[in-house]
Amino acid sequence: MRQQSTGTGRAAVAAARRIVVKIGSSSLTDPAGGLADRRLDALVDALAAIPVPRSVVPGREVVLVSSGAIAAGLPPLGLPRRPGDLATQQAAASVGQGQLIGRYATAFARHGRTVGQVLLTVDDLTRRAHYRNAYRTLRRLLDLRAVPIVNENDTVATDEIRFGDNDRLAALVAALVHADALILLSDVDGLWTGDPAGTAASGSHRIDEVHAGDDLAGVRLGRSRRAGVGTGGMVTKVEAARIATGAGIPVVLADAALAAQALAGEPVGTLFHPARHRPAARLHWLAHATSPRGRLHLDAGAVAAVVDRRKSLLPAGITAVDGGFTAGDPVDLVDTGGTAVARGLVNYDAVELPTLLGRTTAELSAALGPSYEREVVHRDDLVLLQGGT
Repeated sequence: MRQQSTGTGRAAVAAARRIVVKIGSSSLTDPAGGLADRRLDALVDALAAIPVPRSVVPGREVVLVSSGAIAAGLPPLGLPRRPGDLATQQAAASVGQGQLIGRYATAFARHGRTVGQVLLTVDDLTRRAHYRNAYRTLRRLLDLRAVPIVNENDTVATDEIRFGDNDRLAALVAALVHADALILLSDVDGLWTGDPAGTAASGSHRIDEVHAGDDLAGVRLGRSRRAGVGTGGMVTKVEAARIATGAGIPVVLADAALAAQALAGEPVGTLFHPARHRPAARLHWLAHATSPRGRLHLDAGAVAAVVDRRKSLLPAGITAVDGGFTAGDPVDLVDTGGTAVARGLVNYDAVELPTLLGRTTAELSAALGPSYEREVVHRDDLVLLQGGT
């Protein structure tokens, strides 16, 4: 972690052609839990007035990932606070989503901009066909100079509501649209080493920059200051930054009140520097946007072949199979200790594999036919996970 900015990372944010901005519920609501018009208008004003450096072609593109549907639905339904049960949360989201997009439409219209609503669930970014459809929709909205406003489809989602996954969603959307920068706006002005309300005397200070490989083990990843209407915390934001920077996208975590400065590349919040090399979009999708449908247990030799030598996975190296997947589904490859070391697209159904385990492809071809002389997971359809590199 560095405390002095080199300027290159901020300059990249200032010059970004396509930007994804995420705003949390706590930054859009008033103390009573309803939408705060002043805060929403300030955000829209900042987005609509993004400065365009001379070196950048005019017409910078913005995708807004916005929380707040549940919070917006509380006042119309007479609910004093965020409900604890899922059904009432979904009812509030159903009412609030219309309120939220209506307010955005009115605010952006003042600047001559049209908005488009895009409701997604994690499933829309974990199934490859849905993933491509989402990209085409967002790409077309941007081509038409509209502002896509993305939110989780809270009326049907389950885990997303419980765990506040819009930070991860924003990172996945940034990778999906090949964004040049991701801005995470919160009610905390960056990543802190301790309580954001602390002082220098207490040893708590804001971290200006995070580089790949920096150790955050000593950083207190607590919740933000106002968690009454939101569900996310610093843990989800750091994870989102890891996903985006792994795709080669710089990330700024900043206070929503400093949105304009963050977008202009000024030294506010915490800058997460991107990885030097942007991975293939397909492999990034496989690592971060998929949920495994099963697990393949590998012996030590297969782990070494897959992890160290980047080889395809063959039936001979598999000791056990878990799950009910079909050919083409993502599965995790786990080592002898049960740790997932890689994820890949499997070439067999789960019901086929048990009879193939421990046998070479030559043996299988001779016994069952040449169609069985193929890898269980081809190396081109395989990505190493953290801990497996």
